[in-house]
Amino acid sequence: MPCFNLSTNVNLDGVDTSDFFSEATKAVASIIGKPENFVMVVLKGSVDISFEGNKEPAAFAEIVSMGGINPDVKRKLIATLGGICQNRFSIPRTRFFLKVYDTTMATKFSKL
Repeated sequence: MPCFNLSTNVNLDGVDTSDFFSEATKAVASIIGKPENFVMVVLKGSVDISFEGNKEPAAFAEIVSMGGINPDVKRKLIATLGGICQNRFSIPRTRFFLKVYDTTMATKFSKL
């Protein structure tokens, strides 16, 4: 089950976020290759974030997935989700940071 967790310093009070959830869910499912009903999206607004030494709109996000992640998928996730954040919340792509983690990668390198 992929989980997209987004924290931003943008105040989302009074903002209709339903389209964001729908668009992010579809993007993550499509890019990673998992069914939409397995995708979780978490959104937190008004989080204290400083980037480049200032508090202009910025976001930190994580994607955790059991499989489906490779370098091409990472690039597509960064570009697509960064674009969604820019279009929906006016967060410049240059102020969007995405950490991508595939939980199955650890087992490939584990000696257990």
